[in-house]
Amino acid sequence: MKSIRIGSGAGYGGDRIEPAVELIEKGNLDYIVFECLAERTIAIAQQAKLKNPNKGYNSLLEDRMEKILPLCYEKDVKIITNMGAANPIAATKIVKQMATEKGLKGLKIAAVLGDNIFENINKYLHCEVLETGSQLKDLNGEIVSANVYLGCEGIVEALENGSDVVITGRVADPALFLAPIVFEHKWDVNNYDLIGKGILIGHLLECAAQITGGFFADPGYKDVPDLWKVGFPIAEVFEDGEAIITKVKGSGGCITTATCKEQLLYEIHDPSKYITPDGVADFTNVTFEEIGKDKIKVKGGRGTEKPKKLKVSVGYRDCYIGEGEISYGGSGALNRAKLAGEIVKKRLEHNKVSIEELRIDLIGVNSLYRNEISRKINREEYNPPEVRLRVAGRTLTKDDAIKIGNEVETLYTNGPASGGGVTKSVKEIISIASIFIPREDVKVEVVYEEV
Repeated sequence: MKSIRIGSGAGYGGDRIEPAVELIEKGNLDYIVFECLAERTIAIAQQAKLKNPNKGYNSLLEDRMEKILPLCYEKDVKIITNMGAANPIAATKIVKQMATEKGLKGLKIAAVLGDNIFENINKYLHCEVLETGSQLKDLNGEIVSANVYLGCEGIVEALENGSDVVITGRVADPALFLAPIVFEHKWDVNNYDLIGKGILIGHLLECAAQITGGFFADPGYKDVPDLWKVGFPIAEVFEDGEAIITKVKGSGGCITTATCKEQLLYEIHDPSKYITPDGVADFTNVTFEEIGKDKIKVKGGRGTEKPKKLKVSVGYRDCYIGEGEISYGGSGALNRAKLAGEIVKKRLEHNKVSIEELRIDLIGVNSLYRNEISRKINREEYNPPEVRLRVAGRTLTKDDAIKIGNEVETLYTNGPASGGGVTKSVKEIISIASIFIPREDVKVEVVYEEV
């Protein structure tokens, strides 16, 4: 039975490049996929594009392509990635220029367009926001981006037209992996049981090292070997939709039924109804079988008809976060850090700094679980030898955000005793609202560059 081998080259925008290079060199791949977009990432990329129309793609695009483009050319490995972010066209031109300079003749590069609906966003201001239940027009903040989650169709079209590198903007993560499976195995995109299996495989691969032990590791409980050189996963996918998940021999990490089960459930609200643009997958009949060291056979997965509406991530200017940190150590460190937090809070109130939300965290004491749960974990007599205070506030203006870090900095000389290592920062926050629009409103287009 025919099979193809797909490697996961990245699980997020800033991921390492070495495991991807290892996959291309030693993994006997047909395809390598770089999944590099999160919900806010594309909104931030849209901001970069507004400042410079030649930017807006993933900031590591050039660095990654410098290392992998000649290797993929040499070994005939096709590249699929959403590193185009807010500007797939600019990304394809960059890759074309790099390929030309390296003499990689005959390379065809495709940009998949259609996800960016920002110019038409006023048409959807009446739509209900998933997170709040209110209408989009009621958001407090300027809308800066609007990107639809596309399915695999544009990537499949690019592959059918002989593309060696396919660069997209916002597509559903599993679609990046589903596309080469549909193309190579000539699957009918309306055969939803097959599509459900493909979505499953894409979901297992999309976060790279999470399935090879990265996010799984918990020393003394779930030990993972050589995590410092963790390898990225490969799926050998057969025509019937079954697959073997593995990695390069000698790479770090591990692939077990347990790592696969954890990844299967990652970011899944309902395992029986995992909604993607390509279909609604049902993972409730999935099984994992160990057939060798770091080799897991995946069976199951099915699906139902694709949704009639597509999800849109709308990025908007929400607020600023101002923060400051300072450390206290030695005897009484916890009490000095608590006093310092109280001082900053009272100073901000005294100076009438307008703050929408304020957090005062004692890092290592209560910053994750707040006081009630943290006390039970730490026990009442907990007296750490060092504590780092973090004060962070959400504000509507940059000036108010700046004042938060400044008040933390003044603790240096205004007490309590022995504070050190102050840091402060201000960030503008682009938040995300989700709406749904009719599928027929979205027009996918593929454009090409050739070397």
